[in-house]
Amino acid sequence: MIIEALDVPWVVLLSMDSFYKVLTKQQQEQAASNDFNFDHPDAFDFDLIIATLKKLKQGKSVKIPIYDFTTHSRKKEWKTLYGANVIIFEGIMAFADKELLKLLDLKIFVDTDSDIRLVRRLRRDISERGRDIEGVIKQYNKFVKPAFDQYIQPTMRLADIVVPRGSGNTVAIDLIVQHVHSQLEERELSVRLSKAVRGRWEPWIPCRAQRLSAASLMAPRRSVAASAWRERKLRWDMAALASAHQCHPLPQTLSVLKSTPQVRGMHTIIRNKETSRDEFIFYSKRLMRLLIEHALSLLPFQSCTVQTPQGQDYEGRTYSGKQITGVSILRAGETMEPALRAVCKDVRIGTILIQTNCNTGEPELHYLRLPKDISEDHVILMDCTVSTGAAAMMAVRVLLDHDVPEDKIFLLSLLMAEMGVHSVAYAFPRVKIITTAVDKKVNDLFRIIPGIGNFGDRYFGTDAPPDWSDDEDALST
Repeated sequence: MIIEALDVPWVVLLSMDSFYKVLTKQQQEQAASNDFNFDHPDAFDFDLIIATLKKLKQGKSVKIPIYDFTTHSRKKEWKTLYGANVIIFEGIMAFADKELLKLLDLKIFVDTDSDIRLVRRLRRDISERGRDIEGVIKQYNKFVKPAFDQYIQPTMRLADIVVPRGSGNTVAIDLIVQHVHSQLEERELSVRLSKAVRGRWEPWIPCRAQRLSAASLMAPRRSVAASAWRERKLRWDMAALASAHQCHPLPQTLSVLKSTPQVRGMHTIIRNKETSRDEFIFYSKRLMRLLIEHALSLLPFQSCTVQTPQGQDYEGRTYSGKQITGVSILRAGETMEPALRAVCKDVRIGTILIQTNCNTGEPELHYLRLPKDISEDHVILMDCTVSTGAAAMMAVRVLLDHDVPEDKIFLLSLLMAEMGVHSVAYAFPRVKIITTAVDKKVNDLFRIIPGIGNFGDRYFGTDAPPDWSDDEDALST
């Protein structure tokens, strides 16, 4: 309920149940006969919990163990979580470690009646974990109830907020959500002030009522009614955001390919709805080649001296980085890979596919393939069109979670909307944004105006759905 009420992108729920220690053979036998105390602080791997939370708070990706409650053991596979704006960490021993307490910005104790706790445990352990009722009651009386009295109830005094009645207490939930929103806004203001002190470009910031921008495309939608309401509100906010950006200068991190008669002529061809698919592909590839050549000229170079065949010294330049990696945002972004390979010898290629879960409305990483040791590379992130910037921002976030420095990420797109440029530049002010053209408007369907149409469908010869948007190749809504 808190996650739904927060309605912000990138909320992670981390459960303490994932961090039970690996049991010895003797402990496994005790667990099988309900004689092992899982409700003692020693049952949890607090070192791993603390290390995991620290990395998440730094915005980095982490590996989370998957615990099998039927066999009382960790599974071989681990799941990946990515850094988030809000991290909700929950568990009965969440306040049991002093080092862990230091990492928590808001501590909430949910005070639930003991009878309800017992009923919940019976229902969960019997239906979900394959236990019998006698074993559950035995464990409850021998370990659970004493542990609550000794280790859990006393930690209530450490809580910032005590919530009686759990999810039924809507007043408490509203207060918690308001506090989290205020903390996010304070930290956002602190970051903006810090940037202003350092003299960095700072875009227009919408008021809270308008602060949805591209990030709002990734807000959770829990029901049909909520989805419809958010859709209407999102369109209103997008219109307000687009209007506000019209008079604002484009960021210094943006580099637009010079609009020569040749470049404008190719744009004329690919923007024309009457252009055949063969011509669209041919001239798109030409533009991609020019765009990538332009992007490579912005990489860091250092002076070097070579000797010509005539035995003379030549003062030249050479790339001063370690390696270049291209990462395409599927599906349209992969059309730019051949152009990158053609001009960049031995370039490594990765791919990212991000789509929205139809049931939850949450953005999900469906596929990720990145080369090893990418953190020291300059990364060319490729997508053919960027309207709101939602997909691009999510892809940048994934790269940052893999320790790629922000100033080594180059976002390349054939066509961008001003809104997308501003959104990406505000979220990631050190990412270099490179394109062949910037259009001013995005309509209420998130299509770039005048635009180019659905690039992926025009390139691959597929039919676009009636409600497509220019970010849809990477982020389905």
